[in-house]
Amino acid sequence: MDPSFKPKPLLNKSELRQIKKSRTKVEGKKVVTDDVRKLKSLKVTPELSADEEINYYKEPIWIEYYIPKESRFAYETKFLYVYLVDPPEREDGFDRYLKLYKERGEFFDIYDFIKEYPKNESLVMQSYHDRMTMFETIHNSVEVYRNNQDPLELKNACYVTEALMKFEPTLASVKLFPDFLIYNLNWLIRELNKNHINFSLEDTTISVLIKRRNEYWENSKIMEDEDFELLAALFYEQAFPHRGAEELQPDDFLME
Repeated sequence: MDPSFKPKPLLNKSELRQIKKSRTKVEGKKVVTDDVRKLKSLKVTPELSADEEINYYKEPIWIEYYIPKESRFAYETKFLYVYLVDPPEREDGFDRYLKLYKERGEFFDIYDFIKEYPKNESLVMQSYHDRMTMFETIHNSVEVYRNNQDPLELKNACYVTEALMKFEPTLASVKLFPDFLIYNLNWLIRELNKNHINFSLEDTTISVLIKRRNEYWENSKIMEDEDFELLAALFYEQAFPHRGAEELQPDDFLME
């Protein structure tokens, strides 16, 4: 990890008291986050081989807990590993173009797609005419990586892909290549992991990855991972401190 990186403390004293009072919920289930023994027992990282670790996004979680006997707060950094779930094959066949790129293990480049399937250029340009410069940035970064093997270029492509995700879906993506940006994001994360490049995604993007992972776990009937659930709950508490708030309290207002 970059030695200059200093994660924001997850819980200050008031936030810790609030968690003790209300708990944190993940997918409707209560997760006890004020259990010091549970927090200390969390693994720093899961037991994954180097090949397996490539398929995960890693997010540092800064944990703070109180030690009564020593009258002090202790700090530890753990890591939330989010498994990357690629878009599944669709029965309606609308993902036929993306499927070809997936089978070849290639990045889905809009510019390459237009060259390979020029009959779809009009629909693509109609859907992305005001964002083609962003796709050009991604195209250039990926091309530099392919030609010169400069992995740092992938960070630019990754961050621009994140920004483009906020504008989806479009008519072109629905009709031609559903969920292609999720596929591209996963591809970029894996390549960055392979090259041991440190990077950090936006909280909203991480939330999407967690949701996709949880849906995959549920649909595949995979055994629940308590460590993951607790770290995910702590992540949400840090990233979205007012998430799940049901109503405002009198203390939320400045009253004369």
